Amino acid sequence: MYNVFLGIIAISALVLTCALLYILFELKDTMRSLKDFIMKTDASLQPTLEELDRTLKSVRHITDNIGILMDDVKTLSGSIKEVGQNVQQVSRSIKDVSKACTLNVSGWKAGIKAASSVLAKGFFTKR
Repeated sequence: MYNVFLGIIAISALVLTCALLYILFELKDTMRSLKDFIMKTDASLQPTLEELDRTLKSVRHITDNIGILMDDVKTLSGSIKEVGQNVQQVSRSIKDVSKACTLNVSGWKAGIKAASSVLAKGFFTKR
């Protein structure tokens, strides 16, 4: 009876060994296929990754240029604001000068009118 159990154990061990060897060979083939797949995928992705890197560098360059452009726009808007303030200041000065001229002209006009009336009265009354 021990011989029968020993035979069953030996046959089971032999079947298990054969199954393990079959599984190991299949696993080896699967690993080789997986390695080939990864190598092909890596080779096909390399140009895409290089192009992506170039694209990112271009985008970075564009954003840097936009930043410089925005600084220039800010400088320009500041200059335009200063010009506007200067124009307002000149406009105020012109208004002040025109008021002063108007007052002077009005004064001169009143003075000339008064002088002419005095001279006219004096000219007509002496006769």
